[in-house]
Amino acid sequence: MKKNYKHIFFDKINCKIPKVIKSKLDVLDNIPLSALCLGTAGLIPFWGLAILIIISDPPMKNFAIQAKITYGALILSFLGGIHWGVAAINPKNVNWLSLSWGVTPTLVAWVALFLQPSTGLIILLISFSAAAIIDYRVFDSNGDNAWFGKLRTILSIGAITALLFTLSLGSFF
Repeated sequence: MKKNYKHIFFDKINCKIPKVIKSKLDVLDNIPLSALCLGTAGLIPFWGLAILIIISDPPMKNFAIQAKITYGALILSFLGGIHWGVAAINPKNVNWLSLSWGVTPTLVAWVALFLQPSTGLIILLISFSAAAIIDYRVFDSNGDNAWFGKLRTILSIGAITALLFTLSLGSFF
């Protein structure tokens, strides 16, 4: 019987997983550990910069805001590029809709770089939400690669929550 990494981890520390926690961890089933770790590491700048924005005074706050918008734009561009990668390996995905969506996040992210910080963050928030919905619909039911839809959902929630946290407590309004 194949064990997944969460059970191996809890077995090593010799602890029983309470049912409530176990049910929450089941969502991680079938997500490759490398993808989960690296994807989660990608949330560090979202949350680290959110905290820096909230606790810092200018000019550090201004630097952190611009760094967060820039990082968000880079990640949003990456999310669009995924659709071009899928099209490159599967000819049935070479169509106007898939490829157009593939460039849309990059163009929107680029615009967010030139707007007022609060507006740029709102644009990123809306764009990450749209990307999450689209990617969930595209990848969650993708048979052997359904893990990618789960991972994208988890990471999107992390990024969107960090953007909301920044906008709520970052003294923009």
